Amino acid sequence: MDNTNLIGLDKDQAQHLADKLNELLANYSIFYQNTRGYHWNIKGDKFFELHLKFEELYNDLLLKIDEVAERILTLGHTPKHNYSEYRTTSRVVESPKVSDGVKAVEDILSSFKTILILQRDILHMSGEAGDEGTNALMSDYISLQEKSVWMYSSFLNKVQ
Repeated sequence: MDNTNLIGLDKDQAQHLADKLNELLANYSIFYQNTRGYHWNIKGDKFFELHLKFEELYNDLLLKIDEVAERILTLGHTPKHNYSEYRTTSRVVESPKVSDGVKAVEDILSSFKTILILQRDILHMSGEAGDEGTNALMSDYISLQEKSVWMYSSFLNKVQ
């Protein structure tokens, strides 16, 4: 009996990857909505700078949400799409109204940390499964997000 899916991956490993990608999708979705809120509600002397940065970030997150959902479909599974499920699955928590730029950037850095840890886990799993598509996606995300962490940390004058 053939235990591979349509793209030649072990069905059980593909299921585990899809489950983990759905967890990532939940985290990205909450992170996205939080960032939209920061964009909408930011106030203060760094308004113009942060308003634009937050818009760049939420646009990037929206693309990643779509890519992750499509990767789940490619693996032969269904992406979850309900915020009620996202809230119970996500380690990124919903943020209350935040208008302070420093607090928003701190929250963004915390969200990146959560997501980077999860993506490294998926990277490891996809490597073991021989899933180059998921592996490449996670690898690309990690390198770009590590740079974003450095930049947001620099904004806060934090040393890694």
